[in-house]
Amino acid sequence: MVISNLMLSIMKKNMGSADKLIRLMVAAIIVVLYFMGILSGTLGIVFLVIAAVFAVTSFVSFCPLYVPFGFSTAAKQKK
Repeated sequence: MVISNLMLSIMKKNMGSADKLIRLMVAAIIVVLYFMGILSGTLGIVFLVIAAVFAVTSFVSFCPLYVPFGFSTAAKQKK
């Protein structure tokens, strides 16, 4: 229970809707380029992994790379 509360406090949403949309579009473009054969080999696989990370972070609205820099594109919530 303590660990789940800690994870929830660490994983606060830090991505706005524009950020999520851009990441999903970039991920889709990478996937299309891969399946069209424009990206191939090791470089293609690396880009597919990046696309997967972009897609996952978009769906969970959390980017772990933003945390150390205190960066957030999420809208401020009124209290």
